[in-house]
Amino acid sequence: MKPTLLILAAGMASRYGSMKQTDAFGPHGETIIDYSIYDAIRAGFGKVSFIIREEFLDNFKSIFEPKLKNQIETDYVFQSYDLKPFGIDKAIERQKPWGTGHAVLAAKNQINEPFCVINADDFYGFDAFEKMSLFLRNDVRDDYYSLMGYEVDKTLSDYGSVSRGICKVNPEGNLEEINERVKVYTKDEEIVYEEESGNTVPLHQNARASMNFWGFTPAIFEQSETMFKRFVEANQNNPKSEFFIPLMAEELVKTGKANFKVIPTSSKWFGVTYKEDKPIVMKSLADLLANGSYPQNLWK
Repeated sequence: MKPTLLILAAGMASRYGSMKQTDAFGPHGETIIDYSIYDAIRAGFGKVSFIIREEFLDNFKSIFEPKLKNQIETDYVFQSYDLKPFGIDKAIERQKPWGTGHAVLAAKNQINEPFCVINADDFYGFDAFEKMSLFLRNDVRDDYYSLMGYEVDKTLSDYGSVSRGICKVNPEGNLEEINERVKVYTKDEEIVYEEESGNTVPLHQNARASMNFWGFTPAIFEQSETMFKRFVEANQNNPKSEFFIPLMAEELVKTGKANFKVIPTSSKWFGVTYKEDKPIVMKSLADLLANGSYPQNLWK
């Protein structure tokens, strides 16, 4: 059975100022999502599911359906404020849904095969999709999941420090924990992060960063729904709280219910958060097109 690509695309992109999920970055109007889907098809994925807000549906269909017809099966999952599908009979006032873990859980009735999760506004590279596809077709189990581990230096910015989730990996190659490191940057040809005190701490040259690229079976839905109910109960009065995928992974690892293989990739990651990032991303894509990694027109 071919795995499914689940794309997290329900965010409002307030810092970007417009719908970056559908903004054009390639020479023929390609979105970042287009490059992810193109790589997923090459890697053997059989379906792409978009997690969106319902009001985005017509826009997404008009952009992606014409180019993906006869390329890959597509469907849509709505992330909303309604908690009843998860057995929570409460209406909690919020400005945005409950985060990436909640978004994944929203797909529980539409995915029945191994799948991976990615962000809509991140470029991950073919090597990552190929390795994830192999894992999902050959190795994944209900107690053995995965995440892509990026070389930290291939996730940094030339324009300032970044925050990164740094993976602590055991000798078997499995995740022990993810440590959020703020102000990660290169100093004197060494990658460092700053502590609250302002001291800089070097990162190991083989350190791996999680960029929200995860592999699961449908068992994750039942496993995470229990966690989500507890999270909502504990945070119903905190409108900024979010149920993130790393929270799910951390609990599964600590309770011994699942392991996560950290799959190393040599791909370069880049993404877009602010409008100022757009020309940088466009230049990165142009370089990949120039060296033949992608055709000038993806879907022609």
